[in-house]
Amino acid sequence: MSATPPRTVDPLDPLALTTQLDDTERALAQTVRQFVTERFLPQVADWYEHGIFDPALAKELGALGLLGLHLEGYGCGGGSAVAYGVACAELEAGDSGLRSFASVQGSLAMFAIHRWGSEEQKNDYLPRMAAGELIGCFGLTEADSGSDPGAMRTTARRDGDDWILDGSKMWITNGSIADVAVVWARTDEGVRGFLVDRGTPGFTTNTLHRKMSLRASVTAELVLDGVRLPERARLPLARSLAGPLSCLNEARFGILWGATGAARACYEAALSYTSTRTQFGRPLAGFQLTQQKLATMALEIGKGQLLALHLGRLKDVQGLAPAQVSMGKLANTVMASDVARTARGMLGANGISLEYPVIRHMMNLESVLTYEGTAEIHALSIGQALTGHRAFT
Repeated sequence: MSATPPRTVDPLDPLALTTQLDDTERALAQTVRQFVTERFLPQVADWYEHGIFDPALAKELGALGLLGLHLEGYGCGGGSAVAYGVACAELEAGDSGLRSFASVQGSLAMFAIHRWGSEEQKNDYLPRMAAGELIGCFGLTEADSGSDPGAMRTTARRDGDDWILDGSKMWITNGSIADVAVVWARTDEGVRGFLVDRGTPGFTTNTLHRKMSLRASVTAELVLDGVRLPERARLPLARSLAGPLSCLNEARFGILWGATGAARACYEAALSYTSTRTQFGRPLAGFQLTQQKLATMALEIGKGQLLALHLGRLKDVQGLAPAQVSMGKLANTVMASDVARTARGMLGANGISLEYPVIRHMMNLESVLTYEGTAEIHALSIGQALTGHRAFT
């Protein structure tokens, strides 16, 4: 009786997690990875250095079916939660800014219309947004109300059959390139959502500069000064803060997958660099401390990927509680940040050069840790679910 030969370990997939994806999910991962490798990575270092995002990417992502991938109908992909997660991981392996664009388009702006909009709004906006012909943004955060969106100051008041919006929104991804903004405002009847088209009188955007993170991404301020909108511009089914919060949960799901892609890119860069960089007569990868760091990185990334996959399968079967999304977002963004910092050190002086992807990912992940809920807020959300006590106030 012959013994079964031992299996070898793929250094780029040491836990063989690709075997846990079905054929459709693997094919999608390969398609997105090829797009990122061929179209995006050759230019992203220059874009990051100069603070550029190419809006032409919208139609290219739309052609691949990646915008609103997990939404049904209206020209959207109708894919599974896991398929959407796999795509997010591959996009963020390119850059957090690329995944952020797709997340804001699909999980914030499009999801808001899909979940809370009228049939007229869905038919008007969603097919064009899925194709990348229209770019959307999501206006919730304000300069003085980030973690506490209920404290927003933007208001909407009735004036006859119309609404008048006044206020501003800050840190809005896609804001100054968006064709339509989903804007949330306080009214006498509670928080309501509105669709504000570019060019509407009183609506302006200001691109934010001097960022040291997410530089290959557009971030803007939205200003609403007496913006008059008809009733048909209101999202009719959104009647409280639950509306925008539901959108944030969708986006956080993409983030918990995306962070694994950024971590993987940093690990692969460290593995490649230490395997070829020679010091004291041998590759850095031959030293014990280097191997310990690589082993830890691979283990932590693997755990993050398994967590993302489990939450994705669970979402597809029965949906996720907000605290479960918080667990994934908190765990994987912290993990990815730790991996990026470790990889930065392993590359030495080259670790701060845009010739390598690590410093770019490391800086981006500082934002990913913060947006869609800080680590502290997610910890408190989990704590509330575990104990039944709210510790936010």
